[in-house]
Amino acid sequence: MSGGVDSSVVAALLKSQGYDVVGLTMQLYDHGAATAKGKTCCAGQDIYDARRVSDMIGIPHYVVDYETTFKADVMDRFADGYIHGETPVPCVLCNQTVKFRDLLKAAKDLGADALATGHYVQRIAQDGGVAMFQAIDPDRDQSYFLFATTRAQLDFVRFPLGGMTKSEARDLGVKFGLHVAAKPDSQDICFVPNGDYAKVIRALRPEAGQPGEIVHVDGRILGRHEGVIHFTVGQRRGLGVGGEVEPLYVVRIEPETARVVAGPKEALLRQSFALHGVNWLGAGEGPSTDGTPVRVKLRNTHVPIAATIFGEPNGAARVVLAEPEAAVTPGQACVFYDGVQALGGGWIARQDTATAVPHNLRRQAQLAAG
Repeated sequence: MSGGVDSSVVAALLKSQGYDVVGLTMQLYDHGAATAKGKTCCAGQDIYDARRVSDMIGIPHYVVDYETTFKADVMDRFADGYIHGETPVPCVLCNQTVKFRDLLKAAKDLGADALATGHYVQRIAQDGGVAMFQAIDPDRDQSYFLFATTRAQLDFVRFPLGGMTKSEARDLGVKFGLHVAAKPDSQDICFVPNGDYAKVIRALRPEAGQPGEIVHVDGRILGRHEGVIHFTVGQRRGLGVGGEVEPLYVVRIEPETARVVAGPKEALLRQSFALHGVNWLGAGEGPSTDGTPVRVKLRNTHVPIAATIFGEPNGAARVVLAEPEAAVTPGQACVFYDGVQALGGGWIARQDTATAVPHNLRRQAQLAAG
């Protein structure tokens, strides 16, 4: 129970259906400074709201302290990702570790039969197990952020809101008399309530912020910067350079030399890239080494596009897109879909900077696509 409308509605709904419900709220960081910020999750006011909802619907409520693990598994990895030229997705890391590892264990320790959350995603039983599907409401779907959920975790977790729209969930909140029914959604990363992620990174990693050069893809030095943590692949604004005929974008970040490489939009186009940490929720043990045709999302707001996934050893894979795409951003998640079924995903690797597709994979992709 994060203190928001979604998890509060889930608790009230399950209670109304006769389930023996226990509310668990995670304290994830020192929320003293964030209490007055608003529009964050797992801060002081949110813990108070979760407890108030629990009291109102008549269920036990516990606050579980995961500050240490949250810092190690989410905040530190977030900072290190930027330092290494990546753009991490902390909400995926939080779901992957603290929520569906630590919180799930806490639920089992309490003797629970299931862990229910307020995520907008569907869990549907199929022959041989359960599968993950996008939410009915496409504007609320959170399958991108849940790609790392394992099959064992999916067996234990429930998503009661996956078949509802957000307005229907709020209507239920009003029906149950919940004081959070009209509470605004969280907008910011919970540990970056004012949006200044560079400040957070410098606090966690004081050595961050090494200055360096901004270099054009043709080799010209365009200017200097105050640290690669201020940049992400695909970024256009805030480069601090001018005088070029065409707009410049961040094409590549080279943390080893503290260089930011900029160029025209065409230089961003990539058709093949590597993934690591792949989690597979489709049929079989993973994507085929001969190529599995799918559609992929390269960021949460991305419209899924056609691609072929080639499975590799040790949780790796290579993605070959049907058409080149701009801003394939290292550190972001690439999530696989078959229609509305989520098949898992992986993390985009930064060490693969080639824009060309190896000939053998291009041919395999063409064959897989028919």
